Amino acid sequence: MELTFKKDKETKNTVRYAEQGDEPVVGTLYLQKSAVEKLGNPDTLKVTIDAA
Repeated sequence: MELTFKKDKETKNTVRYAEQGDEPVVGTLYLQKSAVEKLGNPDTLKVTIDAA
């Protein structure tokens, strides 16, 4: 399952991403700013979920 998230809002220490699409699976994703900076400050994230 592949999900797409678009940058929604920044706070002091986190960046909030909103899931794109008609039927959200996760909804909102919060990442620490330091992690987002390591990714190059993207406006869009792609998250893959697989069964273990």
